[in-house]
Amino acid sequence: MNETISIDALLPPAMAAKAEDLGVKKASLSAANMFALAVLAGAFIGIGAIFATTVAAGSMSVKDAAGAAAFSTGLPYGITRLLTGLVFSVGLILVVVGGAELFTGNTLITMAFASKKVTLGQLLRNWGIVYLGNFVGSVLTALLVFIGKQYTFGGGAIGLTALNIAESKTALEFLPALALGIMCNALVCMAVWMCYSARTTTDKILAIIPPISCFVAAGFEHSIANMYFIPVGLFIKEFGDSKFFETIGKTAADFPHLTWSNFFVANLLPVTIGNIIGGAVMVGLVYWFVYNRKNHI
Repeated sequence: MNETISIDALLPPAMAAKAEDLGVKKASLSAANMFALAVLAGAFIGIGAIFATTVAAGSMSVKDAAGAAAFSTGLPYGITRLLTGLVFSVGLILVVVGGAELFTGNTLITMAFASKKVTLGQLLRNWGIVYLGNFVGSVLTALLVFIGKQYTFGGGAIGLTALNIAESKTALEFLPALALGIMCNALVCMAVWMCYSARTTTDKILAIIPPISCFVAAGFEHSIANMYFIPVGLFIKEFGDSKFFETIGKTAADFPHLTWSNFFVANLLPVTIGNIIGGAVMVGLVYWFVYNRKNHI
C-alpha cells in the first residue's frame, strides 16, 4: 500500500510533536557539531545585521570634511525601520534553511524538556555550547567586517549608523532591555514555530520574514544580533581611523555608553534573560501546555 504524501502545511498539534522531536535531536548533537553549527548561526545573524546596518545607513545625512552634506535621502523613520527589518530576516533564513544552531530559537527545546524527553543537563548543555558558538561567530564576523573597513563606505554613513546602533543598545536600562528581549524572542520563536508547519523552503522563508521584520522594526532586542551590532561598534570606536571620524564629524567621546562592560552587563545580560523568557516560556511552554501536556499527565 502506497503511503499518502501531503503538501499541506502541518497543523499546530503536529507542529508541537515535531518541535519536541527536533528538540531531542538538537540536545543529542555532539559538542563539536553543536559548536560548529552555532558558530555558523552567529555568522549568519551577523550577515543579517550587516545588511540591516547598510540599509539603515541610507536614510542618514552625512557631512563631508568641508561640512557639506554628502547625501541625505530623508526616509521617514518607520519606512527605514521596515526596510531594516525586511533585510535582517536573511539572517534567520540562513539559519533555518542552511541548517545551524541558534540560541534564541533553541529556547524551544523546553517543549521536549517539559515532556521529559530531554534532561535539564542536556538542555543547559545545548544552551551553553550554542550561546558560546553564536558569540564566536558573531564577533568574528564583526571583526572581519571591521578589518574590511566597510564602516567607511557611503562617506562613513555605515560606520556612523553602526556606532549609533551600538550606543543606543548599551545605553538601555536593565528593565527596558529585559522587556525588549522578551518581546523579541517571542517573535523569533514564533517564526521558528511556524517553520515547523512548512513543507517547502519557500514556506519557511515566507514564515520567517513577517515576525523577524516586526521585531527589528519595533526596536526589540536580540542577544545574538547584539553580539554583532555592539562589538562592531566597539571596534569602530576604539580602532577606527581618524579620517573616518573627521568625515562623520564625531569623536569616540560622542559614544560614552559604548563600552565592553556595558555590552556584557547593561545589554547582553538582561536581553539574554528576556530572550529565554520570551522563547522558552511565552512560546515553548505555552504551546506545550496547549498541545502536549495531556500526553504527560
